[in-house]
Amino acid sequence: MGYTKWQTSTIINRSKEGFNKRGRRMENQRLDTSFKAMTMRNVILYFFILVGLGIQAQSYKVSGRILSENDKQPISEALIVDKATKKFVVSDESGNFEIRLRKGVHTISVTSLGMMEMSKTIEVSKDMQVNFFLKDDVFQLDEVAIATKKKTYGITRLKGVEGFGIFEAKKNEVIVLDDFAANKAANTARQVFAKVPGLNIWESDFAGLQLDIAARGLGPSRTANFNTRQNGYDMSADALGYPESYYMPALQAIDRIEIVRGAASLQYGTQFGGMLNFKLKDAPNVPLKITAEQSVGSFGLTNSFVSLGGTKDKFDYYSYYQFRRGDGWRDNSGFNSHTAFARIGYQADEKLKLTLEYSFLDYEAQQPGGLTDDIFNTGDITSSNRGRNWFGVTWNLLALIADYNFSEDTKLNIRTFGLLSERNALGNLEQIGVPDNPLENRTLINDRFGNYGMEARLLHNYSLFGKPSTYVAGMRLYQGLTRRMQGDANNSSNPDFYFLNPNDPEEFDYDFPSQNQSLFIENLINLNSKLSLTTGVRLERIVTEAEGFWKLNRFDFSGNLISSTTNFDSSSEERVFPLFGVGLNYDLKLDLELYTNFSTNFRSITFSDLRVVNPNFQLDPNIQDENGFNADLGIRGNLFPWLSLDASLFLLRYNDRIGLYELPGSTTLFRTNIGNSRHVGIELFSELDITKLLKTVQRNASRLALFINLALTDAEYIESDISAIRGRRVEYVPNVMLRTGLNYRYKGFKTSFQFSHLSDQFSDATNSIFNPNALTGRIPAYSIFDLSTEYNINKWKFSAGVNNLTNQKYFTRRAESYPGPGIIPATVRSFYASVGYTL
Repeated sequence: MGYTKWQTSTIINRSKEGFNKRGRRMENQRLDTSFKAMTMRNVILYFFILVGLGIQAQSYKVSGRILSENDKQPISEALIVDKATKKFVVSDESGNFEIRLRKGVHTISVTSLGMMEMSKTIEVSKDMQVNFFLKDDVFQLDEVAIATKKKTYGITRLKGVEGFGIFEAKKNEVIVLDDFAANKAANTARQVFAKVPGLNIWESDFAGLQLDIAARGLGPSRTANFNTRQNGYDMSADALGYPESYYMPALQAIDRIEIVRGAASLQYGTQFGGMLNFKLKDAPNVPLKITAEQSVGSFGLTNSFVSLGGTKDKFDYYSYYQFRRGDGWRDNSGFNSHTAFARIGYQADEKLKLTLEYSFLDYEAQQPGGLTDDIFNTGDITSSNRGRNWFGVTWNLLALIADYNFSEDTKLNIRTFGLLSERNALGNLEQIGVPDNPLENRTLINDRFGNYGMEARLLHNYSLFGKPSTYVAGMRLYQGLTRRMQGDANNSSNPDFYFLNPNDPEEFDYDFPSQNQSLFIENLINLNSKLSLTTGVRLERIVTEAEGFWKLNRFDFSGNLISSTTNFDSSSEERVFPLFGVGLNYDLKLDLELYTNFSTNFRSITFSDLRVVNPNFQLDPNIQDENGFNADLGIRGNLFPWLSLDASLFLLRYNDRIGLYELPGSTTLFRTNIGNSRHVGIELFSELDITKLLKTVQRNASRLALFINLALTDAEYIESDISAIRGRRVEYVPNVMLRTGLNYRYKGFKTSFQFSHLSDQFSDATNSIFNPNALTGRIPAYSIFDLSTEYNINKWKFSAGVNNLTNQKYFTRRAESYPGPGIIPATVRSFYASVGYTL
């Protein structure tokens, strides 16, 4: 194990020595000024060279009209798309359109509600006019909206070039929240992500307070293997040292969720999992729109949501507030949560728009702890023997976004963001079989996050060899600081998140500064009218540091402290390395394509890998970074007008994977680089439009569709120095994940019936079947049914449903720490209902 040839790592300094604590923290705030100046000069020069090249580009005006072939009447709101660049416009009330295109050959596609799609290939060398005459099509999908949104069954794909990103030849999905029924009051992730193949979802709490998902055999814990974003900017705790996501926006406020797999590493960071972006709703195009929704459910669930937004002159705004509370379905599992968001946009002129956003989250949740296998199998799974465990999060996220259009072909986006947040885990960390002594002090782990950053992206359309092409180039600057402390808290049963000795905690006190500078460019080249090539490179510089102290405490058999030794630690590590990627896309026909891609990935060690005191596991002090690659080969589009498909093969190579295994002759887990793993599989999503197949589609008629989401994954440790791990299955990887269901829609009514099945999986790399402390062992297969309905009439919306319809007893994870330790049982059958009104 070690670094590969494409990765260069320079260890700047690693020493264990005493230092002045006050001076240490002041030093953490200072950057290497000379390096920063040099980096900034180079980055700015590089960036403005690209801008200059973009401004010099020339385009031509292609205009015309969209008319009905039958009666020659103009067609408004028709969607006109340049297939190569994916640039689009919409026709006006008179059927007129205008689009600017680079010199070369372009295929223009036109679609409209109730009309057959039409395409023309044109050669652009000057301003020109072209008209389209569309034929009637009674079997076309209903309603195309002016913002190019089709009514879907909740899933669609990103265009090859969209926003400020290139997605051609990349495995991606877009979840459209308003187009399907689901339990959004409780953030039921298996319904929300039902049509995304290969996602393993942990169900750790009743209300979905935290999102735990991963793909292709990566760890689901707090979605840490995705680069998680909101409206395009970072929202995780610390993008480098602690990329876990404790914050999630209210589902009622989300317009869509964008997922790009491992090939996103070039544009959005180095993660193996890819990019996950929550895009919130846009401001309504009216002066004021108010939406209120009240939901209730089983186990005391209450969800109150209100949003308001509008547009006035050059200003637009959108905001929401959500309050949620519940008693929980297990003992000691109540919670309350407050989430808020505010955005204001200012259109300075036709070229420049500025947007300011603020997000807030505050919640407290009591954690009932885990269960042993015996209690889960034969006992009362609602029981809890941890009445003093609590978890609390406070999140403050601020972003300023600037969009500037140099021309129709050249656009600049700058996102500046900052985060000030805190999380607290409080309680008894002993193995779940050890009774909780109410007289003993509890353990508190406190993390405080303060980070800020900036990303700049330049998107430019240009002509190469007479063919339209596009590149995205940019840079990222990031500075983070996490302070982590662990020590004693009081022995009450309340959420008292404070240390008894804040200046000298009993376990450790560390600062973890981090820096990141990166440059990236990705280029989409249309080789001909059917074949495109996407290439990209990203250059990363990552610096992570650790400065603080930890204590070696010795106790007698009665639990009395015998001795305590303070050990000071200071380390710094720098990595400078490139990431590469390439993709090919081939159009078999207008709406069916083959795609393949390859990209390298990297994951630096996190602060959790460096310092935590937990009686259930130990950390390897020589733990190393992880690296590898992702590759895809697939076909997607419409095989027939009534059958859509996205089927792909994937290969993921993960070197120096960090994981847990049980030390020989002990029940203690050891966290280290356990080996190199290989993940290979099939990801399939297909949707059959039954009404279209039967040719019963009419405008506003009922619609019925069947979807199948299947992932077959083989993930194995192919290399390891630990004989008990070599050849074993990778933990938390079901060989089979199947989600299927029916979606029905008639006018304002829609319903979803879903079946989910996951085969068995293991919670540790040795594939242990049983462990008395329940920290490791087999996770049995399970099958779940969910039903949700929604009815919209005038300004009212009514929703209701039931989750875990057949009341199955199952679990999705075993926890070595919070919210356990032990088996975390998934929620039993539950109901919900809501009513909403829009003013």
